[in-house]
Parts: sequence; C-alpha cells; structure tokens
Amino acid sequence: MAGKNWNDAAICQHYFEDNKQYYGAVTPPIVQTTLFTFDTFDEFVNASNHERENHLYCRGVNPTTEILEKKLAMLEGGEQAKVFGSGMGAISATLFTLLKAGDHILLVNNVYGPATIYSKTLEKFHVECTNVFVEEAEEIEPYVRPNTKVIYYESPSTQMMYLLDVEKIVEIARRHHALTMTDNTWSTPLYQKPLKYGVDIVVHSCTKYIGGHSDVMAGAVISRREIVDKIFEIGHQFQGAAIGPFESWLLIRGLRSLEARLEHQARTVEKVVGMLKEHPMVKQVNHPLCFSGRQKELADKYLTGYTSLLSIELDTTAYEEVKKVADACEIFQIGVSWGGFESLILPQNHGDNEEYLNQAHIPAGLIRLYLGMESAEDLIQDLNQALDKIRK
Repeated sequence: MAGKNWNDAAICQHYFEDNKQYYGAVTPPIVQTTLFTFDTFDEFVNASNHERENHLYCRGVNPTTEILEKKLAMLEGGEQAKVFGSGMGAISATLFTLLKAGDHILLVNNVYGPATIYSKTLEKFHVECTNVFVEEAEEIEPYVRPNTKVIYYESPSTQMMYLLDVEKIVEIARRHHALTMTDNTWSTPLYQKPLKYGVDIVVHSCTKYIGGHSDVMAGAVISRREIVDKIFEIGHQFQGAAIGPFESWLLIRGLRSLEARLEHQARTVEKVVGMLKEHPMVKQVNHPLCFSGRQKELADKYLTGYTSLLSIELDTTAYEEVKKVADACEIFQIGVSWGGFESLILPQNHGDNEEYLNQAHIPAGLIRLYLGMESAEDLIQDLNQALDKIRK
C-alpha cells in the first residue's frame, strides 16, 4: 500500500490499514489497553529506551492511534503526526516544547481564543508574546524580534476568516530563524496543505471536521520528524494530554466520511451565503465565497475548497438585538465548537466583553455561524426568520 500514489480520499479510507492483520475486518480494531507486556526484560528495556517506536504504555504509542497519526501525516504532507486528547493539548504541548524563558512568540491576527490566552500566560515563565493585526503578511516583519522563535497564525483566521499570504510569512520567518505554526482546522487537510508552502508546524482540532460527529475531543500536530519527536518526548509525555484508543478509532471513522461531508456542506454554504448577502440586516458576510481583490487571490492560491464556518456582521451592534437573533433560531443551536452534524450560532458580543472585542478587532455585531448537515433550504428559512426579528 505504501508504494501507491493514493489521493486524499483513499488515504482517509484505506491507507495504513491492513485487514489481513486483524481477521479480515474492514475497520481496524480498538486496541483497548493501557500497557503492553514483554517476554524478556531485555525486550522491555529496549522498548523503554525507544518508546516513540514501540508499544510500551498507551500514554505514548497505541496501535489504533498509530493508524490515525499516519493518515493525518500523509494527508498534510508531513513526515510525522502526534495526536492529543484535545486541540489545546496539541497547541499547548507544541508551544511548551518549543519555547523557553527569554523567547518571543508572535501571534498574527485572530488566533483561537484559548491558544491566545495560553500564549500570553507563558509570560509568567518569561516568554514574551505579541499579538499583531495586519492586512498584509509583509506588515509583520517590524514585529519580529531577535528572540522570536515561533510565528503563529491562522488563515482563514478565527472569527473574521481573513487570509494571509502563507509563503510571505514563511519567507519572513526563515529570514529571522523562526518557526512558523498554523492552525489548519478550518480548511482541513483536504482543502489546504500549509506544509507544502514551507510552514513548519500544522495543528488541528480534530474535535471538529475530522471527528465530524460532535462525540470526540482530540487534537493533532504534524511536522518534520525531529520536531514531532521532540514534542512527543516533552510536551506530550509530560503534559499528559494523551488520547485514548477508542477516541482514535472514532477519528478514523470520521475520516471515512470527511470528503462527503465537506462536499455536502460546500453546496450548503454557497446557498446560505447567497441569502445572507441579500438580507438587509447583514452588513457583511465573512467567508471566502464573498472575498474579492487580494483576499480572493489568496483564497484561489491556497485553498482548494471552502468549508462551512463563517461569520456575519449585523447592521447593529446592540447586544439585545444580537442576542435576539440567536435566541430566535430554531434549527441553529447556541454552542461552542463546530465541525459536527449540527448547525450552530454563536454571537461574540456577550454584553459585558467590550474590551475583549476591541482588543481582538471583532465587531460587536459579529455572529459566528456553522452550517452542519441539515438541508440548505431549512437553514436559510431559519436564519431568515431570525434576522427578520430585528429588521428595521
């Protein structure tokens, strides 16, 4: 199998699976154990000295999880992947491993909220953190310091879906001997491959599209072998954000339907965005389908498809009206996360977080929408009636 030129769909379905090893079963087994035993003590000692390559203890390596990690690494075009018990587990383990006292991390535009908070929390360990907001990637260079070790960005960005020139960020980082790190959860490995453009590290919240059913929490980091091995040795082993074999099996299941789910949601988002653009109470729709000019150029260059997370800016900033739209929805449910079967709505204005919205450059009338697996017609009708509640 490894010698064949598989496309992404085949990797999701079959790659690194050999059902001859498990009785002809079409799905790999869940190796539900905490540890592995050995015939001799010498074998145990050898495995202990090379835990990354051996089955010793399931906080480290598990056969079910290995299949998942190999699939994710190949989908992203990376040498190696490590899966964690949550997206933040992957992010925090990576930063914990790569940064030390005296280093600097540069966050570009809107990065996942908890990841931003974690990065700033590292300041108590004397790791400096700067969050800059730019329109063009070239604008980050003045903020890169001699001690900048990681440049961390999302493209499309959290909340605003803003795109950056990835190759330009990589160029700047290499000139200053810094690593580049990006969260590719929005695009999935099927619609964007940052490592192809020179990015050093890709992280995912596998809880979202890769899991696809809102029933498993997980995260992943994909990079060169030496970087992932270091993250395994330090951040993974010592921070304890290990994933269980059953959760890994659920993610393998999620990969089976990933392409089909994304294709369905791509058709849905095109119809829903068309309606939102015409509604009088929607000031702006933030999604690549609506981009023009430079943003459209970047979308065409880096994205091979569009997923179904977007945001809208209402023609009002009043908390009561923003809240009224969310409360009026009948199909859209109010909740965090996204990427599952259910459609979700989440205003960013909480009525008491004006300072945060200003710091994050998020308009007070912004509402994040996730379009799940329901029919586009039902979602359009639901959003229409909710938005009509505040129609002037």
